[in-house]
Amino acid sequence: MKKKNKTIKKKKIIQKPSEAEAMKAVRTLITFAGENPDREGLLDTPKRVVKAYKDWFSGYDLDPKDYLGTTFSETGGYDEIVMLKDVRIESHCEHHIAPFIGTAHIAYLPNKRVVGISKLARVANIFAKRMQVQEKLTAQIANCLQDVLKPRGVAVVIEAQHECMTTRGVHEPGISMVTSQLLGKFRTDASTRSEFFSMIGQGILKKA
Repeated sequence: MKKKNKTIKKKKIIQKPSEAEAMKAVRTLITFAGENPDREGLLDTPKRVVKAYKDWFSGYDLDPKDYLGTTFSETGGYDEIVMLKDVRIESHCEHHIAPFIGTAHIAYLPNKRVVGISKLARVANIFAKRMQVQEKLTAQIANCLQDVLKPRGVAVVIEAQHECMTTRGVHEPGISMVTSQLLGKFRTDASTRSEFFSMIGQGILKKA
């Protein structure tokens, strides 16, 4: 019997352009918008935009798992929900590169060990500083915590407003999108799930 050859997909290596090339691209977009990139008020805009991109998308240069390496076992036997509420999320929609801004609520059920709470915010912000869709962002935060900390459960809820919908397209301001990812006991245990949503004031009971 002949063995089937497995096709291994290699990860495509992206060659980043230079800052000069990026600034030239910004000038092209300014011209496409109908403006003169050589106008006094726009002379430094390409440089500013490139600098802003370095900040907005700095998450590509960081591995969120690196921030979860240090944990603590001295918890006095604490084994209930650990939650960080109202973590500010600033990200960009990958479809239009328009901002979406909101808050994340992140919780986990420790399995003998806990992590510094600032690290939960750090993980969320690293994933947010990439081109995203909110559903994927929610799942990435939850899955990262589950994979590294190995807790008994993880829950993440994000509520955000998307400028790609409020400033273009349907032009509907004041509308928020809510996404959630529940893993472990937060998915399988109704009382744990209820406690989580009660703690964030959602008052929503999710089905297992």
